[in-house]
Amino acid sequence: MSLSARITVKQNGFFLEVDLLVSAGETVAVLGPNGAGKTTLLRALAGLIPIQGHVELDGQVLDDSAAGRHVPTERRGVGLVFQDHVLFPHMTVQQNVAFGLRHNASATSRQWLDRAGLGEKANALPRDLSGGQAQRVAILRTLATEPRLLLLDEPLSALDVTIRAEVRRELSRQLSGFHGVRILVTHDPLEAMALADRLVVLEQGRITQSGTAAEVTARPRSRFVADLAGVNLLRGRARGDHIELAGGAIVAAPDAGDGDVFAVIHPRAVALYLARPQGTPRNVWRARAEDLDLQGERVRVRLSGALPLVAEVTPSAVRELKLDSGAEVWAAVKATEISVYRA
Repeated sequence: MSLSARITVKQNGFFLEVDLLVSAGETVAVLGPNGAGKTTLLRALAGLIPIQGHVELDGQVLDDSAAGRHVPTERRGVGLVFQDHVLFPHMTVQQNVAFGLRHNASATSRQWLDRAGLGEKANALPRDLSGGQAQRVAILRTLATEPRLLLLDEPLSALDVTIRAEVRRELSRQLSGFHGVRILVTHDPLEAMALADRLVVLEQGRITQSGTAAEVTARPRSRFVADLAGVNLLRGRARGDHIELAGGAIVAAPDAGDGDVFAVIHPRAVALYLARPQGTPRNVWRARAEDLDLQGERVRVRLSGALPLVAEVTPSAVRELKLDSGAEVWAAVKATEISVYRA
């Protein structure tokens, strides 16, 4: 079972153009900033909005605008889980899970609840459930119908951080036993990496990057992905052993090549000094500390100047450098610490 989709949506001034192929048993996480078109993509796949293009699931054509074919949502074999569980408040938990079932609804819904450890809540109403329990019931209600295509629209975003990990583990277990096509929309990179086999980055209605988590984060191609990976991303023109950036700054990088390139600098590779460092380092810039953010045992320092960067230092280095917002420092990066690849 696989999904092949070539979708164009023009709606209220927004333009979505996506080519997507998802294999059987594969979980794809779609990430992107607000307004990128993630939910629009799910709604298009579910048949909830008109599209231009072609959608085929398990050999069945669901949409073909050229041929005038459109299969209604209720006949697609698609299950959609929303970020807000949207349970029927007047129905019990078991009745909610049984809602989409046609045969042996009572027995089948009870089996799903028992497997998920929620059997004791079968006769409870949604108002008697915790947020995590309610979302787990919403997921079970969708899975119980055995859809061919499972669409999850930020299913954990409305949950408190203390229970999100628990529901994520349960969702991971449920997905491992689900044999259809799975597409997860999320803002959370941890959630994407924990649940998905492949990441698809959607920005301004188009896919800008796709691959495993390691592939995407190792070579980000946009500011959004660089922020997810927690690295500095530069783009410029390579000329042999250096890169010329649009703002006029020059970054030394061995074997940079020629042409348009991206350059990645990990924040830990950015060294900070009170005075210009001795020796002959090639990448040294005057900078100003704009703000400091404590993250675990490290402090991320956002720097402004000729080359805006984020540095990552220890709390003891913050004290030694007397770092505070507005502090003047020197930033240095070894040329060998810079990763360069084609734009």
